[in-house]
This record gives sequence, C-alpha cells and structure tokens, in this order.
Amino acid sequence: MQSFRTEIENPVVEKDIIDLERKIRQFREGKVDDERFRSLRLARGIYGQRQPGVQMIRIKLPYGKVTSEQLHRIADVSDKYSTGRLHITTRQDIQIHYVSLDRTPELWAELEKDSVTIREACGNTVRNVTASETAGIDTEEPFDVTPYADATFRYMLRNPIGQEMGRKFKISFSSSDADTALSYMHDLGFIPKIRDGKRGFKVLLGGGLGSQPRHADVIYEFLEAERIIPLIEGVVRIFDRYGERAKRMKARMKFLLKDMGVEEFTRLVKEEQKAVPYDTYPIETEGFDSFPAALENLEHIEVPRVEIDDAEAYEHWKKTNVFPQKQQGFVAVGIKVVIGDFYTDKARKLADLVRKYAGNELRFSLRQNILLRHVREDLLPFFYRELGALGFTQVGYDSTADITACPGTDTCNLGIANSTGIAQVLEEVLSEEYPEYLDNKDVAIKISGCMNACGQHMMAHIGFQGMSIRSGKLVAPALQVLLGGGVLGDGQGRFSDKVIKIPSKRGPQALRTILDDFRANAEEGENFLGYYDRQGKTYFYDILKPLSETDNLTEDDFRDWGHTENYKQEVGVGECAGVVIDLVATLLYESEEKIEGAGTALEAGKWADSIYHSYTSIINTAKALLLAEGKKTNTHAGIIDQFQDVFVVTGKVELQAGGEFSDLVYQIRKNEPTGDFAGKYMQDAITFVNRVKSYREEELIAS
Repeated sequence: MQSFRTEIENPVVEKDIIDLERKIRQFREGKVDDERFRSLRLARGIYGQRQPGVQMIRIKLPYGKVTSEQLHRIADVSDKYSTGRLHITTRQDIQIHYVSLDRTPELWAELEKDSVTIREACGNTVRNVTASETAGIDTEEPFDVTPYADATFRYMLRNPIGQEMGRKFKISFSSSDADTALSYMHDLGFIPKIRDGKRGFKVLLGGGLGSQPRHADVIYEFLEAERIIPLIEGVVRIFDRYGERAKRMKARMKFLLKDMGVEEFTRLVKEEQKAVPYDTYPIETEGFDSFPAALENLEHIEVPRVEIDDAEAYEHWKKTNVFPQKQQGFVAVGIKVVIGDFYTDKARKLADLVRKYAGNELRFSLRQNILLRHVREDLLPFFYRELGALGFTQVGYDSTADITACPGTDTCNLGIANSTGIAQVLEEVLSEEYPEYLDNKDVAIKISGCMNACGQHMMAHIGFQGMSIRSGKLVAPALQVLLGGGVLGDGQGRFSDKVIKIPSKRGPQALRTILDDFRANAEEGENFLGYYDRQGKTYFYDILKPLSETDNLTEDDFRDWGHTENYKQEVGVGECAGVVIDLVATLLYESEEKIEGAGTALEAGKWADSIYHSYTSIINTAKALLLAEGKKTNTHAGIIDQFQDVFVVTGKVELQAGGEFSDLVYQIRKNEPTGDFAGKYMQDAITFVNRVKSYREEELIAS
C-alpha cells in the first residue's frame, strides 16, 4: 500500500484516517493480529462481507439527516469505490458494498470533505444515534429533538469511553409520544416531555431485540434536557466496566441488567457521576432547524406549471405519501424505497431537487425510506412529476405494504436465508391482492435473515425470520412466522410470538392465510393486535400448520428466493459486534498506545478523555497477564478482582503505593476529572505498565 494525503482540514479526523491506512499496511505485512485488526476496522465502519475479499462500508448519518451536498458526495464515493448502489439501513445509515479494504482510507477521506463519517458505524461502539425522521416538523412533538440527538452523536464520537466495549450500544430519540424511534428496544431511548414549561425526556434503559428480546425499563419519567449527556456518559462507563466481553451472545446491556438488576445498575451510574466531566450539559438548540433558511429561499421560487395526467393516482399518492408539517404551508413527502435500495443516478437528481425546491435536506427513515422536508404545498404537483420521473412515487409510504428487510444472505455473513427476495415478493402480493393495505399504517411487516433481528422482525405485527428446515437429508430455506408485536407509544411496545416455521417459498401463502383470516373474522373496529390477542397463538399455529409440512416439498422449495441453485446453509462469522480474542503482546502494545492517547488528551485540556485512556491502559495491561495465565477476562470488574488475587496478593507484581489493585484503578470514580488528577493517573498507568512489562519479560526468559 502507498501512503496518501487526506487533504482533511480537521487534524483529529486526518490523524484517524492516516492511522487506519497505517494499520491496514501493518495488517498486510503480518504485524497486526487478524482479530485485533478486525476490531479496529469495525470501529471504522468497515465490515467483512459474505463474499471474500471485499468489504461493506457503513456510512454513519446521525438521525438520518443528509444535505444535498452530502448526498452528492456519497453518490460520488459509491460510484468510485463501490457499485453505485446505496442501501438504507434500519438505523438511518447508508451502506455500500464490494469495497476493497486497501481503498477504505481514501474513501473515508473523500466522505469527510462534506463532514460525513464512517467512524463507529460498526463494532463494539456507540452506534449511530437515531431519531424520528419527522423530528422538527412533527405536528405532535413537544419540541424538536434534533439538537439533542446531534449533541449526543458529537459527544460520543471518538469518545474513549465507547470505543472497545463488550458489545454495541444503541441510542434513539423519538419526536413524540408516538415513539416512532422505538425507545423501548434501545439501550437508551429518549421521548421528549415538557414539565412546568421546562424541556426534558422520559428515559428508557436496556431494551433489545435478538433471540431474547427485552423491553426497556423506564428509569426517568422526566429528566431535564441538560442532564441527558452526563447520564449517557455514566451509563456507557458502567456498561463498559461490567459488561460481558467473552460470551458474545450475553454481552448486550439487556443481559447485564438481567444479572445486575436495574436498581443496582442505576446506583453505579449515580456513583460514577463524580468522574463524569459535566454535572449538566446545556445543549444549543439554535440553528438546527433548516426551515427559516428554507422559507427565505423558497418564498421567491416561481411555481412550475404542471399538468397532472392521472388525478386519481395523484390524490392517492398525496393521501399515503404526503404529510403536513407543523410549519404552515409546508409538507413532507415520503419516498417508499423498496428494501432500502436505490442508485446514485437517482440520488444526485434527488439531491438537486431538494437543494433548489425544498429545504436542502432529506432524512433516511428507520423503515429504510426517504423523507423530503420543507416542501411548499403549492409545489406538490411539480414534485409529483419530478419524483415520478425517478420512479419515486410508489404509494404506501410507511404502510403495511412497505416491508422492512435486512440484506440477509445477499451480503451478510450471518444471513441464514434471503430477506430481500421474500420482501419483494410479499410487497407484490400486497399490492396486487390486498390494495387496501397500501393505505394501512396499523400493521407492520418486517423480515430478518437471522435471529439477530436487523430487520426488526421481533417487534412486527407480522414478522418473518430466516431459518433452515430439513427434509430427509436435504436442507431447505425456511421462515419463522412471528405475530403480535408492535409499538404502543410513550415507551411501550410488544414483542411478537414465534408461531410456526415454514418453508420459505410458502411465505406468500402464509401472509395470505393471516390476512384473509383477519378480514373474515375480525370484529367491527378491531385492530390486528386485538384480533391476535382474542384468537391466541395456538389459533394461528393451527391455521398455518398445513404450510409447515415437509414431506411434500417440491424442487423449488429447495431454492431460496432469487436463487437458481439449491439452498446451502452457509453461516459465516458475524463481525458487526464480534468480541475479539486479544493476544498478550497486542494488548501490551495497545496499552502503550492508550498512554500516548492520555498524553495527547492531557495536552489538549481534555481531562476526562485522558483519564479514560489511562484507565483503559491499566485494564488492558492487567488483562494481558491474566490471559497469559489462562484466566477468564469476561468483564473489566472481573479483571480488577482477579488481578489482585493472581498477581498482587502473590507478590508477582508490586504496586507502586502498595494497597490493592482496585485502589489504583478505581481512582477514576473517586476523583473529579481535573488536570492534576489526569496527570497523576497517567503517571500511575505508566508505572504500572512498565512494571508489568518487566515482569512479563522476566517470565518469558525464565520459561
């Protein structure tokens, strides 16, 4: 690999990109362990695809906001380094595929020219901060949550507390009690409230999907807005310290809360607040709403004359895809993007359209769609024509016929069955046979290619999960049918029940059976969840059971959607939040790097960052010796306790001031983040690392 110039003005970003290029070179030269390198690249949004030798790049777009300039930049990057296809995720990111690892630093540098990042889009980090795509224009919102989501994103980006946790960490901000950002399934979820004229949030902790979904707990009915950043930092610190690190399937926040209990966890968070650099963190709210600038620019636009050829189709589109804003005279326009995929030629034209005729921004939605904001109501016929030319006027935005699906076996290592193929077929079934569901927003259908629930099937009214099924010696693609999930609002939600497993090619008939039964037997005014509860899980199992038989499979049943060859279950190693196995030498080397980071932060006056780098250095160093002894290193807290017993009590490693190892480490929570303490703690870390290195060298010589 050749070194390159990034031409990035921000020195922090430039250093980050150059460091990635250096680590890739070291990896190619065999100087960096494969597992450790995986952790580093994942934290830079670089994910190994199912196809060997290429990467998926996840572009991190906080709360889904993209300007015209940024969308042009993303399109250019996709054409230059990828295939020209853009995929919208259920976390409001953009993914591009089939990228060479060696080209990722220059790709990242190109994106940063328009302030677009891939940092912490994957890996064991604080992931993209999501929010309702209607935030700022929602007619029901108490206030715009965009500034708070933005402040959270910026505060956590490159923050040392969230770089190497046991698993990923997800945060959401809903715009209103409708809870469209799904707070109840997030590690931290925020719903805006106003109490006595003051802004604040209802706060939920510890939700999650996957094979063992957990409904988040309400830890605050009302938390003042200026206190959310200190709370977030405290929660992430405690999760980092006590979260599982060895058993990947038990490493999410929901499992830590199950083991520890919410009361004990929140006690530790409060105890940690002394170490957090801010008691309160006021958030600037001015300048986030693009409406004032949009209004000024749009007031003088001449309305292009447009003749509508099909008035009925136009009115149907307005009914399902156009929404009033709280700003009078303006509307938002929803674009239904089938399975979240669109291409760069259309992206550029869309970017030009919103720059000239709207608020110069769009937002990607949690349901893999696009929302155009600040569209003058009298410009709707023009937008209908322009969007129609791009194929972007399909009705049913956010409706039952707007199915959410993860990439599945198209590109994901963990995929068991094809998600996108079945999603497209089911959308065709709905459009052709159940047109009434194009206007229905009360039933959501979601599909995931495996149990990890990236397609959010566990919270759908009707969900499908990719699986496999055996018939004799042969294996066929299958779907687990789930029913009864949904968002109830104000932090409440339901997880769906696993009802039955069927061959994948029978998915369309399963959907027909469910919808036909609902149409025939629902009571007047009864919604789908009410109907499901009244009939019960066993009832639906019985009506779907004929579809589950495997003794009558046809040749076609052994081919997954979109494939011509027989199905093979080939599940790779998942990377998105994989727990890495660190080598002793690598950990000790990284401990020194952490101390360098502590020194850099100290010089910059970032006391809390310096302290956390020193803390991580001490922990990594202790972990290295424990691994060398074959000890478990599941949590930071466990490392601290074990190191005391194995190395300090036995006299193998002497601490500078005597006492216990926990006294050295837990200075971090007993001292305020001052410059004096940051300097002292860094020196303590240096002394400890040097003593452990000396001990390690002596042990290696003796052996």
